[in-house]
Amino acid sequence: MTRLMSGVFAAVALAAGAYAVTGYNSQSRLPENPLIGAAFAQEAEVDTSTITEMVMGAEDAPVTMIEYASYTCPHCATFHNGVFKQLKEDYIDTGKVKFIYREVYFDRYGLWASMIARCAGPEKFFGINDLIFKGQSEWARAGGASEITDELRKIGRLAGLENDTLEACLQDGTKAQTLVSWYQENAEEHGIESTPSFILNGTKIENQSYAEFKALIDAELDS
Repeated sequence: MTRLMSGVFAAVALAAGAYAVTGYNSQSRLPENPLIGAAFAQEAEVDTSTITEMVMGAEDAPVTMIEYASYTCPHCATFHNGVFKQLKEDYIDTGKVKFIYREVYFDRYGLWASMIARCAGPEKFFGINDLIFKGQSEWARAGGASEITDELRKIGRLAGLENDTLEACLQDGTKAQTLVSWYQENAEEHGIESTPSFILNGTKIENQSYAEFKALIDAELDS
């Protein structure tokens, strides 16, 4: 797989309703050329400490797993609709694994999906996260920008969010820029080059079968 671009912030702009970036990328990697669209000015340093980590499981679990995923990555949807459910039942819900979800932004649509998922805070994040991945094949291919945002709004409403709340989240350009900077910092820290990627107790691992994840987690639990 090719490397994720470090300059993806130049591809995303939501301020003042400017949904002006490139189209949907169905790959689990970014193209070599910069995405075309309205760029963020990066003259001032962005304070990424305002971004909330989305965490599931016991805080004192012996194993910590971080997932890096994109909402427009089909491989990520496959993981969340299958293997993740088994991991959650066997390890996260039983207090053995603390799970942290971190977004990667391939394109504007993945960013918008992230802003919808985060719109109601941590309490509803993972529920909306599930809805977005479950419906990925429909909303991500709904058409152009307006059609895709309409489909994402439907997911938000299904989760109980009001229209005014959804619009405020989608139009928050400062939040969009901060999320992209946050993603870049995280990806650089862990050398993330594709999605989904995982950090298991500090070690980077690739996507794999449930049996392979189980073996790695059990080894950590036994160490």
